[in-house]
Amino acid sequence: MVSVEAKVLTSQPTIEKPREKQLPPPQTKLIMGGSVVGLILFFYLAMTQTIEKPILFVIGILLGYTLFHARFGFTSAFRRFASVGNGEALRAHMIMLIVAVTFFAPILATGFTFFGGEASGNVNPIGVSLLVGAFLFGVGMQLGNGCASGTLYAIGEGRSVMFITLLFFIIGSTIGAYHLDFWLNDMPSFGAVSLATSTGLGYTGAWLISVLFFGLIIWWTLRIEKKKHPPKMAPLPTERGWKRILRGSWPIIIAAVVLAVLNALTLMTRGTPWGITSAFALWGSKGADLLGFDVANWAYWEGDLETLYGSVFSHTTSVLNFGVILGAFLASAAGGLFQLKKITAKGATASMIGGLLMGYGARLAFGCNIGAYFSGIASFSLHGYIWGVVAMAGTFLALYLRPLFGLSVPKPKDSFC
Repeated sequence: MVSVEAKVLTSQPTIEKPREKQLPPPQTKLIMGGSVVGLILFFYLAMTQTIEKPILFVIGILLGYTLFHARFGFTSAFRRFASVGNGEALRAHMIMLIVAVTFFAPILATGFTFFGGEASGNVNPIGVSLLVGAFLFGVGMQLGNGCASGTLYAIGEGRSVMFITLLFFIIGSTIGAYHLDFWLNDMPSFGAVSLATSTGLGYTGAWLISVLFFGLIIWWTLRIEKKKHPPKMAPLPTERGWKRILRGSWPIIIAAVVLAVLNALTLMTRGTPWGITSAFALWGSKGADLLGFDVANWAYWEGDLETLYGSVFSHTTSVLNFGVILGAFLASAAGGLFQLKKITAKGATASMIGGLLMGYGARLAFGCNIGAYFSGIASFSLHGYIWGVVAMAGTFLALYLRPLFGLSVPKPKDSFC
């Protein structure tokens, strides 16, 4: 006879551990095709351009590979924190910035670069243009469902709607370049402020203040989470062991460190940090010139006609962008995840509006989430900190706008990637 205790034990449901998401097999043909394109472009740059161009192309590929592998987002990080108080990704941003300022401080203090010239950071003015531009960008990246780097790596993974975002990003950036003279000369501006050179702190003092501030942000986000108990980020499909380097997801903190190191390498290679949207202004201005607009007389291009009329392959930011797209493409194909996706009417409309706002805002704010926020703060520029705060304010507004376009907003009981 079976005891009552045994019956109770055998009647208990079996609790199974959640199965780890499996990746589909690598898309070999896509990997081979992307590799061939990459090699052709690398050798073309090596034969026709200065030595830093092919190196920057490789750095761009590594940046794109890293961004995709960790799904390292700026848009989603702001949205998760603003909506439900999840600060996991924001803490990764702070780790990234701690590593970045640690590398940037000695590089900027000595001016060291690999190929001559002097390294200089992204230190830009603080004024009305910065406030308006960062706010517009904060709204735009939530409607466009991706920031500047997010747009590039999403294109690489085949998210079809992001091609629309990119097109209108370029258009908005071009309009911003046309209007920039008004925003700089007719609107109040207080000049550029460097925590290192404008305050007397020097790079050592600026580094210490920066690291303490980033640590404070980490502590603050943990406090917010303790109060709100937000959902955690859902795990992404991945491989185990050494295969994880090439396929699957990377820990977001590892990606943060890699991105900071690659930005420092960019600084030492070309003399300025990583940026993205100046290339969009260039591409759009070239298109406007072909359409008959008098682009050469825009104040934005004054003194830089060589860039305007030169090859895009001689423009270092363009080369980096090409690398980011290819790197994300190779990473998605290696994970078997490249797939063109359906575009809805509401999604396309949001991408148009979001792209325009981001493009215009990036020009006014002297950069995007990379050029102003990441590289600006890493360069000890006060404008980078202000950009982050104001873009977060734009994110809060966008949370009320996203549902109008069928875009989701994280809820306290949701899980999300």
